[in-house]
Amino acid sequence: MAETVTITVDDEEIETTEGASVLAAALEAGICIPNLCYLPETSPTGACRVCVVEVERHGRTKMTAACTLEASDGMVIHAHSENVLRARRNVVEILLAEVPDSDVLQNLAERLEVDEVRYPEREGECVMCGRCVAACADVAGTGAKGFIGRGRERHIGLPFYNEKYCQKCDECNERCPLEIDPVSKRGKPGGVCGSVLSKNEEIPEVCEDCPLG
Repeated sequence: MAETVTITVDDEEIETTEGASVLAAALEAGICIPNLCYLPETSPTGACRVCVVEVERHGRTKMTAACTLEASDGMVIHAHSENVLRARRNVVEILLAEVPDSDVLQNLAERLEVDEVRYPEREGECVMCGRCVAACADVAGTGAKGFIGRGRERHIGLPFYNEKYCQKCDECNERCPLEIDPVSKRGKPGGVCGSVLSKNEEIPEVCEDCPLG
């Protein structure tokens, strides 16, 4: 049986399973940490860096992605410190410069109070988060999609132009974060809780139905 551990996220103690990701534990506890590449049913990749947090150890902090960070007993996490929000805003700026017409990224930028994008726009259609590749491999079980090329030429497609493995199941498109309907900005400023809040009067502060944190 998996051991239960206690971690602290933004001064709130959370009980979770040892080895579970900090992102999963925080989201389950209703602490909103925005994310793009995370899929609960697949192995985390830490590709987008939107879920970046600070881990505090011995008075020092280290920045890392919450989706790839395994929870251990006594761990102290800062998910919405000034350093974290600054880094998260910068990541969103970069992503929004890549796909400036994305409603989801525009919404995320609004939630994080990003006033301007300081990077050159590329007018792309993909942020290379890898969710579609993971869905194809781990959900559909085909592995037809993959990353092709390097650097600026890197993109997602069907390697070796072999389309016979694609089952046309659409699992990839259904999990593309840029295809998910964005939510309105609600709750506390600065992205502490920017997702739609639960309408359940008994637990009004618990977030639900927000696939991107």
